[in-house]
Amino acid sequence: MSTYYLGSEDPEISRLELQAEFLDAPTRLLLSHGGIGAGMRVLDLGAGLGHVSRIVAELVGPDGEVVGLDADPRMLEAARARSTDPRISFVEGDVLAWVDDRPFDAVVGRLILFHLADPAAAVRHHLENLRPDGSVCMLDYDVAAVRSEPADPFTAHLADLILTAFRKVGADPTIGARLQGILADAGVSDVAGFGIEPYLPPGSPVGPTMVAGVVRALAPAIIGHGLATAEELDIDTLAERAAAALDAAGSVLVPPVLAGAWGRRT
Repeated sequence: MSTYYLGSEDPEISRLELQAEFLDAPTRLLLSHGGIGAGMRVLDLGAGLGHVSRIVAELVGPDGEVVGLDADPRMLEAARARSTDPRISFVEGDVLAWVDDRPFDAVVGRLILFHLADPAAAVRHHLENLRPDGSVCMLDYDVAAVRSEPADPFTAHLADLILTAFRKVGADPTIGARLQGILADAGVSDVAGFGIEPYLPPGSPVGPTMVAGVVRALAPAIIGHGLATAEELDIDTLAERAAAALDAAGSVLVPPVLAGAWGRRT
């Protein structure tokens, strides 16, 4: 069974909404380069609130179909409430085991392999439910890219805290850097890919809000593993303090790289 450590409570849903807005343009670009196009029947792994499923529906057009797969009933309920598109359906199931009785033209996933102990096994499993020459397109983060320019100590501390906490809970926060190799190891052919990294200027509230949201979601792990105390985190003021540190240094916040890798089933 796959595990999503950040939960599905209201603060996490709000964080995912903000993240999805931020990732919309790079996701569209990477999926288009990954071969997602008109008329395809596409499986979206770890669909969550359905943001990627809705982007894919636009790319596949009126003759396409999208199935969003997720293990969390609350996420699926929210995804269904956010979409009235008859081309999109959402199903509950484990991304490591679920199969359909009809083959797909493509399988995609954004920020799902990040949370899996054996990501190549998950890709290999879904290759079996692709038609011959079907496409695989996976998008994931390289969180190690997070920094501020010029550097400020508070941002560096938060970036290290997030990396360490994700590793403590068994996630892989730098998996984006290795996506092409993972797809190749899973048996995907003609693998290619690249990454996209936006830049957030001083005064932008988006970066500090996103960083604080991730720390909030990881707080139980951060505190439980002794990485920081609740008082040190002071979650309710964290976004404000992160913004102040960036502003004081006149720093640009460099968020995680969103990497994409794609190929096909031979």
